[in-house]
Amino acid sequence: MKRGSLRSRLTLLVTVAVAFAIAVCAGLSWFIVRDQLIKQLDQTILEPEGKGDQAFLLDHCSPEGSSSFRDMATLLRADGSTCSLGSPIVPTEEDTKAVDHPGAPIFRYGVTREGEAVRVVTLNFAPGVAVMEARPLYHIQLTLRNTALMLGVVAAFGVVGAASAGLLISRAALRPVGRLTKAVEHIAQTEDLDTHIPVEGNDEIARLSSSFNAMTTALAGSRERQKQLVADAGHELRTPLTTLRTNIDLLLRSEQTGRSLDPEAKKRLLTNVKAQFAELSTLVADLLQLARGDTEHEPHVELAFHEVVTAAVERARLRGAEVVSDLRPWYVVGSATSLERAVLNLIDNAAKFSPGGQVEVSLSHGRLSVRDHGPGLPEEELPHVFERFWRSPSARGLPGSGLGLAIVAQAVAEAGGEVRLANAPGGGAIATMDLPGTLMRNSESDKSR
Repeated sequence: MKRGSLRSRLTLLVTVAVAFAIAVCAGLSWFIVRDQLIKQLDQTILEPEGKGDQAFLLDHCSPEGSSSFRDMATLLRADGSTCSLGSPIVPTEEDTKAVDHPGAPIFRYGVTREGEAVRVVTLNFAPGVAVMEARPLYHIQLTLRNTALMLGVVAAFGVVGAASAGLLISRAALRPVGRLTKAVEHIAQTEDLDTHIPVEGNDEIARLSSSFNAMTTALAGSRERQKQLVADAGHELRTPLTTLRTNIDLLLRSEQTGRSLDPEAKKRLLTNVKAQFAELSTLVADLLQLARGDTEHEPHVELAFHEVVTAAVERARLRGAEVVSDLRPWYVVGSATSLERAVLNLIDNAAKFSPGGQVEVSLSHGRLSVRDHGPGLPEEELPHVFERFWRSPSARGLPGSGLGLAIVAQAVAEAGGEVRLANAPGGGAIATMDLPGTLMRNSESDKSR
């Protein structure tokens, strides 16, 4: 699409619309002028002195009458004979009916025998006699031609003015669009997502500018989160990779030098390598989960949240956690995979901090509670527990990547809910997850109505 084509189309549309309106107004004006002139002419023919002319015509057409007449008039008798003063008017069948049927005057267009266009009024004058009076139309036709010419000139000036106004309007209306286009081109060339467009007013262009600013802000935030994720991932991956490389180098050096390690030391070293691989695998899986949540969103469907929690509890029990659950029905709209992973992370986190103790899981009216009986957390650490890669100083020696609760927060946010972690009365910590939903499926709710 060529540059400026939208402005040209808008100018053309404004010009065509105004030109059409001017043409319609000019046409209506011409017809109004014509009707008014014809009405005035008809009124002139019907003026009281016209009746004197008709009497004069009757006298003139009598055997003894003789005179001249100032206007065109024709006497029409019942036998079809005529007598005319001035140019004879050609009668029609409608005029013939007026001879024997008195009534309202008959107005029509007609011609004389010489072919001159006239306006004719036919009136029953006496029993068996009708008079056709006429006035020439040349002066009205001349007036109408002059009027049409003047209206045409005015319309032409109106179209030129409309084109100029359309150009000015298009420039003013599309100025914000031009700024938006320049901003988009600037972002495409520089990838500078900090570019913002000034928002003026509250019309559609202003809404478009606001939406564009919101989009660039969201993109900038997403890119910043990706950068932070990469930076944090690099930092977290460095430690297990360094440990793995050190342990493997030690094993290789012992083989190359021929000095075998003590079997017990070698066993501990291999166990450590295996643990580092497991930690690295968990960290990579968590990173993929977070990255997928930032860029992809699974389709959300209505699901039974209590069944999702039940599945997570069973998986936690298979991992050795002692879980006591009390679950009430609750139906939400979300992703079953993400929510199950979130619930499982909460249970695993609770089990990790209360080894040998029970984890209590309850669900009632959309609130999921997961409580452990561990040492709890200092109050100053609670605001940071859902941050990526954040780990409590007291938990640095425990396995984990520091991403479990961040994945929980992400999954809950996608489902439109909230998650919190606090110290429970009597010791331990309690995580609460609130999800919007209903006590029964929508289909079941519809059937019950």
